[in-house]
Amino acid sequence: MSEVGRRCGFVAILGAPNAGKSTLVNRLVGSKISIVSSKVQTTRSRVLGIVAVHDAQVILIDTPGIFEPRQRLERAMVRAAWGGAGDADLVALVVDARAGVTDEVAAIVDRLRLSSRRAILLLNKIDLVRREILLGLAAQLNDRGRFDETFMISAANGDGTLDFLNSCAAQLPLDAWHFPEDQLSDMPERILATEITREQLFIRLHQELPYAVLVECDRWEERADGSCRIDQTITVRRDTQKAIVLGKGGAQIKAIGAAARLEMQKLLDRPVHLFLFVKVREDWPDDRQRYAELGLDFDA
Repeated sequence: MSEVGRRCGFVAILGAPNAGKSTLVNRLVGSKISIVSSKVQTTRSRVLGIVAVHDAQVILIDTPGIFEPRQRLERAMVRAAWGGAGDADLVALVVDARAGVTDEVAAIVDRLRLSSRRAILLLNKIDLVRREILLGLAAQLNDRGRFDETFMISAANGDGTLDFLNSCAAQLPLDAWHFPEDQLSDMPERILATEITREQLFIRLHQELPYAVLVECDRWEERADGSCRIDQTITVRRDTQKAIVLGKGGAQIKAIGAAARLEMQKLLDRPVHLFLFVKVREDWPDDRQRYAELGLDFDA
């Protein structure tokens, strides 16, 4: 395809925790590039998803959920979210239509309005809310904020998402594409693999495990038979947390590893040999180097 007439740009996906941002990005990209969990705040740093729409390359920035931070890691995550908005050509605010205008949503809308940043409003989870409630919510948010467009969507089943994507593509600036046509994300495979393991930790341990858990890749070996060996370390802050991750007789870590391995094989399209190790390090959330590796600002 000729570079003439092509469009390319960045669309930041903002929202409160658990609004469905990562589900939306995965839906639009057509592949899992960002972890999804019923537990809020699972996206830690900015993740880029890349979608080709006709003559446009839409680069989606999946940001951490925005809320009132209390700890260093939380402050860094929120700063990453607003940084993504500042860098983008377009901003889309995802609102959980079931939850409505929470304090967190109101604060995001107000900050966007005060910054004079116009945005696109996405009312998500419409398959779970009555139409009259959706219309009232759309009116309420448009009265409060400055939105150029409003889309009713379900990130889970895809309703309305293509209309949103096409609208974004048409609004992006004329520019050469930043990535190859078949690239879906800017995240290296080894980072995507650690995110898959972190997702399984959240899914399987629910409220038992706090957010202060780190997954790192220690070894990545491409084998002659076409398979891949991956060694990862899960770092927690307490011995009690290590016991939770391991489970009785190691049953929990085996289940986490088995589920993560299957997801990695889908992602990498080849056999994976996954080995998980668990260690305790109480002070890791105060390690400046770890923040740099996560793409977060330690001094936020």
